[in-house]
Amino acid sequence: CECSRRGLDTFETRFLVLFLLVVAKDMNIYFDELEGVNSPSKDDDSLLHHGNLTSTSDDASRLETAGEGVPDKNKSNGLYFRDGKCRIDYILVYRKSSPLTEKREVFERNIRAEGLQMEKESSLTNSDIIFVKLHAPWEVLGRYAEVMNVRMPFRRKIYYLHRRHKFMNRIERQISRFRGWLPRKPMRLDKETLPDLEENDCYTAPFSQQRIHHFIIHNKDTFFSNATRSRIVHHILQRVKYEEGKNKIGLNRLLTNGSYEAAFPLHEGSYRSKNSIRNHGAENHRHLLYECWASWGVWYKYQPLDLVRRYFGEKIGLYFAWLGWYTGMLFPAAFIGLFVFLYGVTTLNHCQVSKEVCQATDIIMCPICDKYCPFVRLSDSCVYAKVTHLFDNGATVFFAVFMAVWATVFLEFWKRRRAVIAYDWDLIDWEEEEEEIRPQFEAKYSKKERMNPISGKPEPYQAFADKCSRLIVSASGIFFMICVVIAAVFGIVIYRVVTVSTFAAFKWALIRNNSQVATTGTAVCINFCIIMLLNVLYEKVALLLTNLEQPRTESEWENSFTLKMFLFQFVNLNSSTFYINYFCFFKPLNFLFTLQCHPSGCLIDLCMQMGIIMVLKQTWNNFMELGYPLIQNWWTRRKLHQEHGSQRKTSFPQWEKDYNLQPMNAYGLFDEYLEMILQFGFTTIFVAAFPLAPLLALLNNIIEIRLDAYKFVTQWRRPLASRAKDIGIWYGILEGIGILSVITNAFVVAVTSDFIPRLVYAYKYGPCAGQGEAGQKCMVGYVNASLSVFLVSDFENRSEPTSNGSEFSGSPLKYCRYRDYRDPPHSPVPYGYTLQFWHVLAARLAFIIVFEHLVFCIKHLISYLIPDLPKDLRDRMRREKYLIQEMMYEAELERLQKERKERKKNGKSHHNEWP
Repeated sequence: CECSRRGLDTFETRFLVLFLLVVAKDMNIYFDELEGVNSPSKDDDSLLHHGNLTSTSDDASRLETAGEGVPDKNKSNGLYFRDGKCRIDYILVYRKSSPLTEKREVFERNIRAEGLQMEKESSLTNSDIIFVKLHAPWEVLGRYAEVMNVRMPFRRKIYYLHRRHKFMNRIERQISRFRGWLPRKPMRLDKETLPDLEENDCYTAPFSQQRIHHFIIHNKDTFFSNATRSRIVHHILQRVKYEEGKNKIGLNRLLTNGSYEAAFPLHEGSYRSKNSIRNHGAENHRHLLYECWASWGVWYKYQPLDLVRRYFGEKIGLYFAWLGWYTGMLFPAAFIGLFVFLYGVTTLNHCQVSKEVCQATDIIMCPICDKYCPFVRLSDSCVYAKVTHLFDNGATVFFAVFMAVWATVFLEFWKRRRAVIAYDWDLIDWEEEEEEIRPQFEAKYSKKERMNPISGKPEPYQAFADKCSRLIVSASGIFFMICVVIAAVFGIVIYRVVTVSTFAAFKWALIRNNSQVATTGTAVCINFCIIMLLNVLYEKVALLLTNLEQPRTESEWENSFTLKMFLFQFVNLNSSTFYINYFCFFKPLNFLFTLQCHPSGCLIDLCMQMGIIMVLKQTWNNFMELGYPLIQNWWTRRKLHQEHGSQRKTSFPQWEKDYNLQPMNAYGLFDEYLEMILQFGFTTIFVAAFPLAPLLALLNNIIEIRLDAYKFVTQWRRPLASRAKDIGIWYGILEGIGILSVITNAFVVAVTSDFIPRLVYAYKYGPCAGQGEAGQKCMVGYVNASLSVFLVSDFENRSEPTSNGSEFSGSPLKYCRYRDYRDPPHSPVPYGYTLQFWHVLAARLAFIIVFEHLVFCIKHLISYLIPDLPKDLRDRMRREKYLIQEMMYEAELERLQKERKERKKNGKSHHNEWP
């Protein structure tokens, strides 16, 4: 002001004032650092008391005096500072007994220098635990929202209708009349209970403080949502130094070295309320999510995805969107699978093959194991032949083709659904910012640096030779673990060989007569136990191999770990199924029948394998996902009840309640995605052998959605709201499973089932041969034609059964039958393959080739015909771009006109200016 009085130039005045402000700011920072060095420790017990708040912000006294007139509700709910105005955006937790005090002091001093306000309070249950409450003022939120390109609403969307022909309008009117007779969308959520999420109905743009007047701001305290506020604070904490040095930054490293014990945003209060949500409304978004999403009473309702996204962030919202879409797409697959099963039930009495098996009392089958297994009548397999027909019937091939096409349709329509969600959630133009380098990578390669082409700064560099050598070692480890899985499967095979003989010689007639089924059932249960034990080993090996590779960023580490864990889990779960499908039907050349399937076929073994493992795996996963957090939280509440009583527990602040909840998994959504992806594999890969797999998956997923929702809302601490455009590497894994399912289902139909042998017999060797017919009457004599003759005296000494079969005809048996196409023992080439065998083999190979090429052509055709972006979405995006350009032009024109008026007012207008 003094300079202005003296008539100095405006530029000089501004420069001098700016210089003085910068010097004053530097002096304040310098004195703050001296104060932090010379002042007593911030962890001193004299500053903290149970139940008392100690403010360490710069203007703590001002906040305390200003909070006297604020209602007590904000002060008592545990979501605000002591003044009742500053909302808690983030919580840090540490122990006073931790030796890393100096790093925390520097870190917290730098937090205050960034503009964040801070309060500390000791725990009510443990005086050693200290809670650090952080609040971001409006100035800090605006500054970092601009840096992070946070998109905020600035204008309501203008909806418009497409042009429709009169014919389409008539059809819509007829459909609306028909809908009048039906219930009015019972699965829809009541819109009155859901809040008006303004950002979903508005155009958004990256926040800018210079254009703040363009954004819709009704209240600065609620302009940024709680999830956005916590994300901004976390962004700040990840870039604050705790020691001098270019790499000594970030909250994650302080959590790793034990400086802080936990860090999390707060839930928005309790998820329960004494008042009804219909009469009094929801207390908060958490309560609303519990009532409309996580409650078991709304299992048939659609998910409030916009509210889930607002509360938990886009990454978790996309997971539940994908899970809901996958569950919805399972409805047609489950319906068709159930139809195939019911078709088998209705045609069971008309099946000629099962009739012949049940009537074959005079056909004696060879033992299925060495020595102790007896000769059996083929009619004893009547029940298993009928059960096999339920899954292996004329509709099996159609269902295999349908599921292969379904997998493609599911993925293609998920692209469209993801595009719509990405548009509604402003993720179309969002790009992940340059990730920070992992601390382990920096520590390992800190001596070698090169220039980053994106940031232009030097960073640690991993040589190509070192990277290749580490990848080779990692690949070798993966191959070794796959060999361990194969060894485990081989152990199960040995168990089956030994146990069949043991069960065949069992004293109990029930087990002795059903030795094959007992062997298969116990082998599957033992295989499941081995799977669960190996999963623990796989996780440690995957961690070891991933850390050995030294990925550069966290996303690279996550993708590498995800791929390894999926490969291990997939091979572990499906190796025994592949064995039954491809190797169980082979017979040894010396006619040791230990590797044969049941006389009714191998499909029943494959069906039992899939059914038992799928049910047990899903049951165990659901228990571990919800049961373990429930038990842990119950135990914590029990200890608090014993120490402080039930009345004191209800008065705990929100940060205390959230700290007692379980933290989210260290790997984020990895376990949730992995469970669903493995289930998708069971649903598609061998679905031709078990058509009820989609139905079981559908029932499980209906429960899974509510289990995950209940876990996120009630049992876990609130995870940090993070952004993502898609489900990541899991989409590529889904595409790989879809391709593999075509191959495996082709082999199931061609090799494991009897579809091809029956087809060859009907057209070539049956009563209708050469007539071009293939009905049930054409299958007469199929069972006898599919069995070969074996001379009992040709058994080797070590394989000769203890029984001679005299219980069937009163005299020792001379011949027995087995499933194969071989010449009789007295032919010129004993036990050589017949011409029918080669016809069946050629038909199987031809079917595999034709099936794969046909299905792959259909898949590619569907992929080509279904665009990734819906037409209406493309039009909406183009219209939004057009409107934004118009608004920008109008805003710029308005600005120029204002400048022109100001120039005219000041007498500085020019005649040649534009416009």
